[in-house]
Formats: sequence, structure tokens, C-alpha cells
Amino acid sequence: MKLLVVFLLVGTMMVLSEGFPEPEPGPEAKPTEGKNSVVKRAAGCPFDWIGFRNDTERKIGAMKEQLAALANRQNNSEKWIEDLERKVIFSAATDGSGAVGPFNTDTILVYQTVMTNIGDAYNQTTGVFTTSVSGTYYFTFFYHAGREHPATLRLYKNEQLVARSHDHKGGDDGADNGGNAVILQLQKGDRVFVRLLAHTHIWAKNHITTFSGFLIR
Repeated sequence: MKLLVVFLLVGTMMVLSEGFPEPEPGPEAKPTEGKNSVVKRAAGCPFDWIGFRNDTERKIGAMKEQLAALANRQNNSEKWIEDLERKVIFSAATDGSGAVGPFNTDTILVYQTVMTNIGDAYNQTTGVFTTSVSGTYYFTFFYHAGREHPATLRLYKNEQLVARSHDHKGGDDGADNGGNAVILQLQKGDRVFVRLLAHTHIWAKNHITTFSGFLIR
């Protein structure tokens, strides 16, 4: 689009700089000099050079307006595409018929049910969010757990522990809910995920354990 605009503007400048074609002088025409020589030499010629010039100038003016409108439309389209590419939002939940865990080792929680994944940064197979756009992000994770085992979830940026939430085993209160939230400055390629600590568990049924995040700016 930009190349087309340049070609059209160059062509317009050439037309303006070269002027208009001059007719052959008639028997009564006399050579004259000056800026009005074209009009004077056109005396006796049936062609309306003044009208031709005015009409051409109007067309050139209209062409300039069209080019300006096209350039403005292109700028708006590029901004819309840029804004669209920067939208990153996801929200996912665990799925299953009951508890997840306890396991013998720390395990990345996989939230299989994806409610929203604008930007496709969250992988529902691995449970890992991979940063596609550098910026400031907000993340949350929530869980539900029974009293038969403790529940400990840890949020990581790459392999760096960022936040965690814990619930003790047993007690008279029965099942519990927990969670946490963080704001992180991320670079493209950074990975964010939640690990379930070894020998702990969470409840996966009914979308009650979730992992969400979005790009702030």
C-alpha cells in the first residue's frame, strides 16, 4: 500500500512539473514568452486549454484526497492489528471425577478445560502458559481440597517460585478453598505454571480449581 501511494504521488508531481502539452501555433498565432504563453498560443485553436487545465487540477486534487484517505485507512488497520496481537487472556480449570493427587513428586497441574485462551498462550496439554507478548501480567490460581490430605500449590515463573497457597490436613472444618494472585513482568518466552506439591492434593471436579491470567499492558 505504501509503495502504491509513493508511485501515485511521484506521477502527480511529474504532471505538475512538466505542465501541459502545447498546440501547434495557428496561422494567426505569434510566439510569445511568459507564464501565459500556452494560453496565448492556443488562440484560434478549438481545444479549451484553460478548461483542460482546470479539470486536470481538480482531478489531481481529488486523487490527493483519495491517497490521504487510503493512507489513513492503512494506519488504522495497522493499529487495529497491533492491538489485536497484544491481547492475551486465558482462564482454565481442572477436569475429572474427583481428586488430583497425592503424587510422590511435585507435579505441574494441567488445567484441561479452557474457558478463554485469547492469544493461544496457554497450553491445555502441558498446563504451561508461555509468554507471547512481553509486558505486565496478572495471574490467579484457586483450588478446592478435602481434609484427607494437605493441599499445597506453587506458582512458578520459569523455575522461580513466585507464590503459593497451602491448606493443612484434617480439622473439623472439612473441605477448604484457597488461592493466590500475583502481578509479573514477563518477557517473550517466559513460562508460568502451577505445581502441586508432592503428597498433597486438590479437587478437580466441577471446575472448582482454576488458573487464569491476562496481559495488563
